[in-house]
Amino acid sequence: MTQSSEAPNPKPETELRKDAQISHAEQDELDDDGWGEEEQAGKDLPPPRPHAKPARPRKRHKMIRRLFLLGVLAPIFLATVYLYVIAKDQYASYLGFSVRAEDSASPVEMLGGITELAGSSSGTDTDVLFEFIQSQRIVRLVDERLDLRSMYHMPSDPIFGIDPDATIEGLQKFWGRVVKVFYDSGSGLIEVRVTAFTPEDAKAVADAIYDESTVMINKLTAVAREDATSYARSELEKAVERLSSARAAIQKFRLETQIIDPEADIVGRMGLLNSLQNQLASAQIDLDILMQTARESDPRLIQARRRVDVIEQRLAEERARFSNTDGTVNGSYANLIGDYERLSVDKQFAEQAYLSALASLDVATAEAARKSRYLAAYIEPTLSETPQFPQRLIILATLSGFLIGIWVVATMVYYSVRDRR
Repeated sequence: MTQSSEAPNPKPETELRKDAQISHAEQDELDDDGWGEEEQAGKDLPPPRPHAKPARPRKRHKMIRRLFLLGVLAPIFLATVYLYVIAKDQYASYLGFSVRAEDSASPVEMLGGITELAGSSSGTDTDVLFEFIQSQRIVRLVDERLDLRSMYHMPSDPIFGIDPDATIEGLQKFWGRVVKVFYDSGSGLIEVRVTAFTPEDAKAVADAIYDESTVMINKLTAVAREDATSYARSELEKAVERLSSARAAIQKFRLETQIIDPEADIVGRMGLLNSLQNQLASAQIDLDILMQTARESDPRLIQARRRVDVIEQRLAEERARFSNTDGTVNGSYANLIGDYERLSVDKQFAEQAYLSALASLDVATAEAARKSRYLAAYIEPTLSETPQFPQRLIILATLSGFLIGIWVVATMVYYSVRDRR
């Protein structure tokens, strides 16, 4: 037998180069792990780690799946069944309005060039109306008018309906669900959306809201007018009372002194004094003539002297009335004139105050009449033809996101606590 003496074929040069590179890489890896040093030291290498076993479901995985089924899928399924099978369709009625204040300019303002634009929006009144539409008062008023409990009672749809025995507080909460108020404070526009199980009911509620809002604005206008004229009216009442007191004082003065007008009376008295003085001068001249031509026993001389004495006595009495302080009815005529002038000044001042207060009241009334508020509806209550609520897809999407979020958070919290043990 002949044996083959052929030697094994040597590896190609490229394969030898690859083997050298692999051996160098393995050596570097062993050096990094510390095995190379152990091998150099003549020690045994540690046994290789076993491969990871295939994952298999455990008890916690079943619990998480059960939680997902019961906490997420089951509520979503029940909500879907209720929304698409049990829930009744709802119709919406829309209403939009704003509070306008007509402030027409007076002729003085028009001449002066300080006219304001009419029809400006009243922001404060709109804020009041916005709160009023959501208040318990309008709920009570609309309920008395339409009977909201009977209108929204739906035995087959208890979630979107209301209990017929609900209290006013419960009815107000339900009102917030079916009546949505949107308010733009910049433009002063209010938009109201009312939902109901029939389009007629939704429109009826919207009409009631508009009517009650109009009544509220009219009350605010009446209150504003009363506030604008109340001060002027009170001042007029004070002026009238003051004028009455001044007139009563003058009347009392005339009854006590029996003089209607002391100023006219003094003119007459001054005329009498002038006449007496003229007569006295004439009588004295006649007396002087008689004294030069007649005897002392002449009756004409005696008569002339008596006439002069009488005129002087009368003249002295008339002059004494101007400064008489002997306690007579008239008293000092100068004091009477002073009292009358004081009463006359009080009366004139009271009359001027009365005229001023009356003019102020007229101006305030005119200003209040020019500044009137009213409710301007830019969207009349609409009558829907197609049900828009409940928004089933939006409700389901919101519910799904909420439940899935809770499930994810709960799962992360569970694993976080488990890893810390």
